[in-house]
Amino acid sequence: MPAKNDTTTDLALLGVLAVLWGASYTFIKIGVETIPPITFIAARTLIAGAILFAIIRWRGLAMPGDAASWRRFAFQACLNSVVPFTLIAAAERSVDAGLATILNATSPIFTFLLTALITRHEPVTARKLVGVGAGIAGICLIVGTQALGGIGHQLWAQIAIVAATVCYAGAAIFGRGFKGLDPMLPAAGSMLCGAVMLVPLSLAVDQPWTLAPSAASILALLGLSVFSTALAFVIYFRLIHTLGSVGTTSQAYLRVPIGVGIGAVFLGESLGPTAWLGMGFVVAGVAAMTMPVRKPALAG
Repeated sequence: MPAKNDTTTDLALLGVLAVLWGASYTFIKIGVETIPPITFIAARTLIAGAILFAIIRWRGLAMPGDAASWRRFAFQACLNSVVPFTLIAAAERSVDAGLATILNATSPIFTFLLTALITRHEPVTARKLVGVGAGIAGICLIVGTQALGGIGHQLWAQIAIVAATVCYAGAAIFGRGFKGLDPMLPAAGSMLCGAVMLVPLSLAVDQPWTLAPSAASILALLGLSVFSTALAFVIYFRLIHTLGSVGTTSQAYLRVPIGVGIGAVFLGESLGPTAWLGMGFVVAGVAAMTMPVRKPALAG
């Protein structure tokens, strides 16, 4: 049974992860204004992977040397970075950062469904069902009818974000297989594998040496790579093992008001009038899905 301090730390880290990933949509929106999506994400994975690898070496750790581990890292990279990162970056050339945040926040729903119907590695409890319902209600309140009315425009871009969300759900479940490894190893391994896949594609498709990105796009790329990717993935892999896949992806509910709020402040995107009430539902949903159940004390 986890100690109270450990639970408090995990819930605090869940909040930090929500902030880091909530900010990522604004970083992406600014970045892809002058950097093509493939090159932007190739640079993101390369920078984040290099940072994580340097920290691993500094800590005296070693990356696995067997081919099986690297195959798993490569598969995790496809599910958690190569495919979803690129789809979202491409979509945000036409979709607002706030709407991207909202559509991508459905990852706990897909994780819950995959868990309940296929893997069944976590119990389907009434409290988790209530948490899913509260989170959905909060999202609807935060988005508001005007924002939801935007769904249907830029259809293919929005479908791409939903497809990325399904990838994230699968990654949350597959990520459980790295239990026993230091969280930085799969984080670094998946980023490096992602870079190996994307950098050659970037060179062939975008010819990045011909680009002239703005200072804002470069700063957004650095912020995204260092904070919303390298740091966020270390936290993510820790929480996968302590809170579980559904619990970890439930930070998407908290990520909604954070991501929409950051978009409002820095990009001028508007918030719905019922955002505060929605945030209450969001927090309740996160708590219902992540707080551990207290087991009754044994008599005797």
